[in-house]
Amino acid sequence: MADESAGPRSDPMDVFEQNSARSQSPVEFVRLTRAALLLVWRASRRGFLTAVFYQVLGAVMVALFVLAGKLAVDALIAAERGSASVGDLVPVIVLIAAVSAVNATAVSLQTQQERLLGELVSSTIWERLLDVTGRVKLEFFESPRFFEQLKRIELNAVVRPLMMTSAVLGLLGGLAGAAGLVIVLLTIEPFLVPVLLLAGVPTLLLTRRASITEFGFAVSATPPVRLRNYLRSVLSGREAAKEVRAFAANRALRRRHDDANSRYLDGLRQQVRRRQRYALAVALSSSAVLAGSLGLLVFFISTSRISVGEAGAAVIGIRLLSARLDQLLDAIGTLFESAIFIKDLERFLSLSVSAEAQGTGSPAPHLHEIVLSAVSFTYPGSTHAAVRDVSMRIGAGEVVALVGENGSGKTTLAKLIASLYQPTEGSISWDGVDTTDLEPADVRRSVAVIFQDFMRYQLSALENIGLGEPDRADDEAAARAAAAEAGAADFLDALPLGYRTVLSREYADGRDLSVGQWQRVALARAFRRDAPLVILDEPTAALDPRAESALFADVRRLLHGRSALLISHRYSTVRGAHRIYVLEAGRVTESGTHDELMTLGGAYAELFRLQAAAYL
Repeated sequence: MADESAGPRSDPMDVFEQNSARSQSPVEFVRLTRAALLLVWRASRRGFLTAVFYQVLGAVMVALFVLAGKLAVDALIAAERGSASVGDLVPVIVLIAAVSAVNATAVSLQTQQERLLGELVSSTIWERLLDVTGRVKLEFFESPRFFEQLKRIELNAVVRPLMMTSAVLGLLGGLAGAAGLVIVLLTIEPFLVPVLLLAGVPTLLLTRRASITEFGFAVSATPPVRLRNYLRSVLSGREAAKEVRAFAANRALRRRHDDANSRYLDGLRQQVRRRQRYALAVALSSSAVLAGSLGLLVFFISTSRISVGEAGAAVIGIRLLSARLDQLLDAIGTLFESAIFIKDLERFLSLSVSAEAQGTGSPAPHLHEIVLSAVSFTYPGSTHAAVRDVSMRIGAGEVVALVGENGSGKTTLAKLIASLYQPTEGSISWDGVDTTDLEPADVRRSVAVIFQDFMRYQLSALENIGLGEPDRADDEAAARAAAAEAGAADFLDALPLGYRTVLSREYADGRDLSVGQWQRVALARAFRRDAPLVILDEPTAALDPRAESALFADVRRLLHGRSALLISHRYSTVRGAHRIYVLEAGRVTESGTHDELMTLGGAYAELFRLQAAAYL
């Protein structure tokens, strides 16, 4: 028996988050950087190598520019002293022009290459995200923390691939460029190099601290951003427009929207001020390094340690190296920042270890009966069982009904039978085989289910029906047969493009359907699947009385010998069922045929008479 005094059932994210915790160590940063590189590499090896080539080419051009600058200064000094002619400057000028042209071309090509590579990385991340959301256990969708993390990743980890890609390539380009300039400066004055490199340490530390604050901001900003974006879709969406106007709810919703947006913007302003303080400290540090290096260079000239030509080249080299070091540190800072989001992404993607197996491909057997024995179920985070000690059976070819008031557990019980959830207590067996010994995916292949809040896919009518059998979704003949059974054939044939018409006015040549027509399309989707058990959750809620009567009068013929579980709060629609189970607060309080329950004179008989009286 379900223990109603027990504490809340654990959130499925609890164990996941405990097992995925890692420290923020330098080793962890290196690992996450490597993970970022692998992500870019897997997205497009050729694209990654092409981008690296452009970065290296640019770095080589920068080093050549410094050498060309030294040659130009030496040639000018020689020409002024009369030891060389002005014509000797022509090759140097040509070299500088060529180097500048190649460098500009490399930068232009690199920009477009990074744009493409960023999109490829984004697509790769989305593919992996959709793998997780498509396979993870349904219980995770009952966890608010699951959605918080998913939205945080959508808002940050997914929109950052271009930044991450640019940072990785900037890191490589910065290293290559800095290496080339270091070599040039070493030939001029070795002492300048360690001064420039060591002075970058404070900048690196400041950048790292600034990056850590960004993740904290992202975590705190996710709830108000989710609410703001949802309210924007409500206030600007077609579906909600009629009700918002009918209730004059625009102002109230705008206030909620503006409040959420203000909370986000307040947090953003604080974060921007934090980042600005760090940026100012970094800029002052870099300026101090540059000024000190140039002062040191003046000292070397005054002591004749280096020549004027070498000094000119050194000035160019110091300035360019400073720029390359800034690029390098910016890239490292972005990687620091991105690494935290990559870790968040990794943790979410590790949910795949909790994903369900794809099954054997063979449906669960249902030649005899489906039996539920003392089944109970509690939603994660809840202290109360939604279903308590339910025992029932569905024989082959039988029509079994579940009735009860809203919130009595009917839909939850249907999800348990369809193996969308697993019982927290008790057992469910198909032809004597416990579902714990079957893959959930195999059980679902034996079930066609349409819930009361069925999906209205903004796809063609053919696809809306064909998704009942996804492997053969483009079989128009089968879709037409299912539509005819559900009474949807006439209005679907009348659409501009027939079954190829997109069922949405938001697309060109698309058409929307009435609520009742949509319900018939959903029924057609259920009939499209050749499953031994059909679960229909309030299948006639949007049908008119005539259509409802016609559907239930012929339901056994439509099922073609398949079993059916009908869920309804309209007692008149289930009176022809082989057995009727009455649920109250998650428990079965009565069961039997319509006549048996009416004779019993319990809750079913009372509610049936109350509903019938409304039509008299």
